[in-house]
Amino acid sequence: MSKILALIPARAGSKGVKSKNIRELAGKPLIAYTIMEAIKSNIFEDIIVSTDSEKIADIARKYGANVPFLRPKKFALDDSSTIDVIIHCFNFMRNIGKEYQEVILLQPTSPLRRAHHIKEAYQLFNSKNADFIISVCKCGHPPLWANTMDKDLKMDNFIRKEVKNMRRQDLPQFYQINGALYLAKVDKLIEEKGFLGKNSYAYIMSRENSIDIDTEIDFRFCEVIMGAVV
Repeated sequence: MSKILALIPARAGSKGVKSKNIRELAGKPLIAYTIMEAIKSNIFEDIIVSTDSEKIADIARKYGANVPFLRPKKFALDDSSTIDVIIHCFNFMRNIGKEYQEVILLQPTSPLRRAHHIKEAYQLFNSKNADFIISVCKCGHPPLWANTMDKDLKMDNFIRKEVKNMRRQDLPQFYQINGALYLAKVDKLIEEKGFLGKNSYAYIMSRENSIDIDTEIDFRFCEVIMGAVV
């Protein structure tokens, strides 16, 4: 059986919502939902939280995650790359005698991603013999009705002629990456330096389960939904 790691990145800094990774949501710190669902999925050898904060580390341990290190500050900046965070974790764990064949990155800002989503994505990963799985959801609005905007706000040719008179239901369905889960074979991830490599497949989630908390409005919207379902 492959050794699979769940890696939950949770640095202290946050611009959109202050301390969002540990802010209380429906009675629990935000990060708790990701940890609990990862545990519930029962597919991981280890569930590791990568953080630069002792406070986040303590909360993560309380809910059952492993925090074997504090992330160096150089990997916890606004412009720090996710792949550097992942490789730092791999290197640390290798130095203490642990290696993994597969990894799922689970961002704590997706609290409505459930254990069954994790398991279904992993089943898809295996059934497709994939190197990468990335979760997506349907776009809320057709991107063909969107464009960039000049400073003068003119909308000449804002929408292409062949599109502007089409009904919404006649437009092709677009999907967007929702940030809920990223799954990869470790060797392919290191080779590609990212999750969008060859032999990658989409795992489709509902828009409701795809809420990604980045702003105060996202947080409040999620509170409303969770208040109705918890």
